[in-house]
Amino acid sequence: MATKKNLVVYFSHSGNTREVANQIQKNIGGDIFEIQSEVPYSDDYDTVVAQAKKEIENNHNPALKSKVKNIESYDTIFIGSPCWWSTVAPPVKTFLLEYDLSGKTIVPFMTHEGSGLGKSVDDISKMCSKSNVLEGLAVRGGSVKNSQNKIIEWLNKIKK
Repeated sequence: MATKKNLVVYFSHSGNTREVANQIQKNIGGDIFEIQSEVPYSDDYDTVVAQAKKEIENNHNPALKSKVKNIESYDTIFIGSPCWWSTVAPPVKTFLLEYDLSGKTIVPFMTHEGSGLGKSVDDISKMCSKSNVLEGLAVRGGSVKNSQNKIIEWLNKIKK
């Protein structure tokens, strides 16, 4: 039987989701991939908030810079995003819709500043209806550097 293969995929605007993704990858092994929009988001907070709200309301799927090669070779895909307007960032939505993730285990993780997971796990479950979506992890952005124990407890709880 082949060894199960993990992929940690994330989109990070401020660096918080990247930090959590790196901690997850350090604990579970496997590969890591950063989702990047072809057109980067502004560094200005208010501009990003307004753009994200507009994209989510208009169901916009921004084009991505690169693709994961051999997505079919992965069994478990950890998917990370900042929680924007109670859901995943539009580039993460684009990623989830661009691939056939049928039969794969999808493991959401979100960074936030008070909204927790929002409705992101439900939204991911709808986009990945033929996948096994596990319990998600929410990490407050301001505490990502001190979240190792929380991440390890969550990985143990979901048996990863």
